[in-house]
Amino acid sequence: MVPQPLPFSQALRGLVKAPIATRQSSRSNPSLWYRMASTNANIWGLQDPSLIKQQAYIDGKWVNAQEGGTILVTNPATNEELGTVPEMGVMEAKSAIAAAGKAFASWGKTTARHRHDILIKFYSLMQEHNDDLARIITLENGKTLSEAKGENAYSASFMEWYAEEAVRTYGEHIPSPFTNIRNVVIKQPVGVVSIFTPWNFPSTMIARKLGAALAAGCTAVIKPPPETPFSALALAELSRRAGVPDGVINIVTTQKNIIEVGREMCESKIVKKVSFTGSTPVAKSLYGMAASTLKKISIEAGGNAPFIVFDDADIDKAVEGAIACKFRASGQTCVCANRIYVQSSVYADFASRLAEKVAAFKVGNGLDENTTHGPLIHERAISKVTRHVEDAVARGAQVLVGGKRVDGTGTFFSPTVLSEVPAGALFNVEETFGPVAALTKFETEEEVIALANDSDVGLAGYFFSRDVGRVWRVAEALEVGMVGTNTGLISHATIPFGGVKESGIGREGGHGIEEYLNQKLIAFGGI
Repeated sequence: MVPQPLPFSQALRGLVKAPIATRQSSRSNPSLWYRMASTNANIWGLQDPSLIKQQAYIDGKWVNAQEGGTILVTNPATNEELGTVPEMGVMEAKSAIAAAGKAFASWGKTTARHRHDILIKFYSLMQEHNDDLARIITLENGKTLSEAKGENAYSASFMEWYAEEAVRTYGEHIPSPFTNIRNVVIKQPVGVVSIFTPWNFPSTMIARKLGAALAAGCTAVIKPPPETPFSALALAELSRRAGVPDGVINIVTTQKNIIEVGREMCESKIVKKVSFTGSTPVAKSLYGMAASTLKKISIEAGGNAPFIVFDDADIDKAVEGAIACKFRASGQTCVCANRIYVQSSVYADFASRLAEKVAAFKVGNGLDENTTHGPLIHERAISKVTRHVEDAVARGAQVLVGGKRVDGTGTFFSPTVLSEVPAGALFNVEETFGPVAALTKFETEEEVIALANDSDVGLAGYFFSRDVGRVWRVAEALEVGMVGTNTGLISHATIPFGGVKESGIGREGGHGIEEYLNQKLIAFGGI
């Protein structure tokens, strides 16, 4: 049963529902604002309530929007109002960019060891506040608390990894064909970086980019998603405690002004690099804006991952992999299996075992320890998943488990398994971003490779087989940036994460620090 909203104070209801003028007046009344802030702390239930910030972060200061607007943030599991953040515009974006530009003059000249030490402190603080940071993720995103704790650990690992990468940004000596010339290549930070992140991993998507930027010596302006801004703001608070100087990290929150703010963050001549994770259409738009000044760019865009089960696979392991890959975060990850192809001879066995496992899932509030899967992020997500299921059923698919929205409060969709999904169904054309395993039958290796590669995007792909020759053939043939063979989990800080085709440009994690560095040749003559 989906849990009902917790009791909510009238004071905070007045804050988040009042017109802008009323919200401003409440902030000007210290007594009223204190009561509201205290109530908000109770709602979040944190050991350290000061991690919740309802202001943006620019040049080391917590600030409101100049025009006074705010964005309401709610818990998708309960529809409960969590708080507000500023509705900022171009003026604030320009201020943040200017602050980052000013800070780069000194931060870009710090030693790699200095940056290493600060990032290690940042990492330690994230570990220390793991429970609070996870709770913030669960409340604003909806994923289970266990998943949220895993996300925070994953997020922190990027700070640790890039701290070590900071002191490994080696240059090189290149032999010269001339006896009186010595060629040396050094690496220098790009400069100010604009960072755009999605809501499905509110902490990790920031850390994966920000860790590399800070390690390289860059400064940053971050635009977090309006659905999940509090994780970003909590990280900003921890960065301050870790010793990151004012202006090095700036956070601009916006919703209705996202186009104007995005354009400023991409087209400003102060900004030297853009890093984005999100949908392919938005990626193309930002890419076009950044092209106006030929900025360096990193893009991790949409996926439509194939998941293939061959007849020589370990079926139990394949089911485990499908569950980990498909249903993580209720199917709301860019590397989730979206098209599940099963060879005909093992199709029925795989489908029945998967359906049995999925039927045991418990959907509910992520704070409930019995919950295995939380809600989708908003009503638009529910609508898309419903449309995909209805399309498949209309084309002859059968619902083995789930198949519909969960009645009650919140945006919950039943974990679903569909069989006999035709190749032309929307599941095999569009990224679903929901908890639905759509199973399509295939006969031969050649056939399934053609099906898997029949996509404009290519982020990740997975397959299960115990034939060594097939493992090599299929891994090399799949047109994706990352392949999981006999595993449904591929992501961690030390590997290059990214795609091919329209899934993006560049890599994050691994040696991703190189995306934030420029190479400079120094030719020494007169020797």
